[in-house]
Amino acid sequence: MYADENVIKIKHEVLYEVAKHAFEGDLEEARDHIPMDLLPGPTPRFRCCVYKEREILRQRIRLAEGKAPGMEDTGNVIQVISSACEDCPISSYVVTDNCQNCLGKACINACNFGAISAGDHRSRIDANKCKECGKCAKACPYGAIAHLKRPCKFSCPVNAITYNELGISVIDEKKCIRCGQCIHSCPFGAIGSKTYIVDVIRALNEGKEVYAIVAPATEGQFGEGITMQSFREAAKKIGFAGLIEAGLGGDMTTASEAEEWLEAYKNGEKKTTSCCPGFVNMIRKHYPELADHISTTVSPMCAVSRYVKAQHPGAITVFIGPCVAKKSEVVDQKIEGNADYVLTYSELRAILRAKNVELEPKANTYQESSVYGKRYGNAGGVTASVLEYMKETDQECDAKVCTVNGAADCKKALLLMKVGRLPEDFIEGMACEGGCVGGPSRFEEIASAKKNRDALLSQADDRKITDNLKNYPMDSFSMHRDHE
Repeated sequence: MYADENVIKIKHEVLYEVAKHAFEGDLEEARDHIPMDLLPGPTPRFRCCVYKEREILRQRIRLAEGKAPGMEDTGNVIQVISSACEDCPISSYVVTDNCQNCLGKACINACNFGAISAGDHRSRIDANKCKECGKCAKACPYGAIAHLKRPCKFSCPVNAITYNELGISVIDEKKCIRCGQCIHSCPFGAIGSKTYIVDVIRALNEGKEVYAIVAPATEGQFGEGITMQSFREAAKKIGFAGLIEAGLGGDMTTASEAEEWLEAYKNGEKKTTSCCPGFVNMIRKHYPELADHISTTVSPMCAVSRYVKAQHPGAITVFIGPCVAKKSEVVDQKIEGNADYVLTYSELRAILRAKNVELEPKANTYQESSVYGKRYGNAGGVTASVLEYMKETDQECDAKVCTVNGAADCKKALLLMKVGRLPEDFIEGMACEGGCVGGPSRFEEIASAKKNRDALLSQADDRKITDNLKNYPMDSFSMHRDHE
C-alpha cells in the first residue's frame, strides 16, 4: 500500500472541489474558500497548525488547476509542494541514543570528511560536512548511526532529487524522467503532478467534441465487473462524445513497430520501443547517444488520438490511465496529433464524483482491440503483440528481444546497448515494474488488479491483429513521429 493513504484522501477532496466548481463555473470565486471549507479549524488535522494545512491545500489547488504550486514553474508536470516538504528530516545520517560514546571512535575514524566529532554523551554529525557516504554507519559496532532516508530521493530511479539549504526537495529537470515514483513515496504528500481537469471540464462545458482514450491497464483496476463498457457509458454521462480503448492503438502501433523491427533486423540495427514515455525520457536524458535507436512509431495513445482527429477534425482527445509520464509525453514531446490532455484515475474519479456519475458493472461487450492490444498494459505485451503480427503476416524472423520493466532493469539493458554488449536485437522497455499496470497512479493494489484483469481479458474474443486493423482507415493518418 502507498505511504500516503491520508494524503490521497486530501488530494481527492481537493480534486473533487476543483472539479465541482469548474463544472459550476465559479472556480475563480470559490478558489480561496476551498481550504477553509475543507479545514474549518481551529484544530489541525495532521500538521502543527491549521494555517499550514490551508497553505498546503492552496498549493494543491494550484496543481489541480495545472499550475506550479509556488511562484516558480520549471515546466515539469511533477512539482514539489514546498509548504508540505518542510517537515521532512534534513540530516541523512544521525547518531541515535544507541551510541555508547565508546573509546574506539570507529565512526570518527571512518569519516574522510571530518563530519563527525565526539560529544559529551555521544558522537555528533555535522550535516554541512557530511557527504552521506555511509561509512560511519557501517563502522559503528553498536549500529548507533541511522540513515534517515528521504523517501522521495531514494525512490527516484535516476537520482533526480536532492534538497536545498532549507531542506526542501529539488527536482533536477535534466535528470527527471517524469515516472512519478516519487509522488506516492512521500508520506508528507509534498510532491504532486499538475492536473488538467479544469481544461477538460472547460472543453466539456463549452460543448466541444471531446473523446476519452482509456489505457489498456484500466481493465481490472476497478474490479472485475467494471468493464470498458462501464467506462464508455460513464463517459457519455459526463459529456464525452465517445470513448475508445487505447488497446486499439496497441494494434495500430504493433503493425508499425513490426515493420520497423523487420527493417532494422535486416540492416543489423538495434531498436528500442517508444510506447513508455518514462523509458523514452530515460534514454533521451541519461543515454542520449541511443536516442536514434528509439522507434519512430508513435504510442498507442497517440495512434488513437490521430485516428479520432482524422475522423473528427477539431476534436479534443483525453487519455485516461495510471501513468504520470503520459502527461510528459503530451507536454514535453509535443508530438503532432497526440492526445491533448492526460488524466490519472484519481482525476477521473474527481470528475465522475463532481457530475454524480458512478462506474457501474456492465457486461464486457465493448471490444475494440485484439487481446494483444489489451496486453500492452503488461510488461512484455509489446513484444508478444509484434511477434504475433509477424506470424500473422508470414514475416517471422529469429530476432531476439530484451523485455525489461522497472527502471533498474531498463538502465542495465540500455547500458549494455550503449557499450555494444547487448546480446538481443531489440529492447522493450517499461519504466514501471510489471508495466503500465504498476503505474504510480494505479487505483487498485497490483495483485488484486491482476486477478480482475486476467478475468476480463479471458473474455476477449480471438480476433487477429491484422483482421482488426482492416476495420480502420490506417491510411488516413501517420503512425510515425514527424519532426521533433
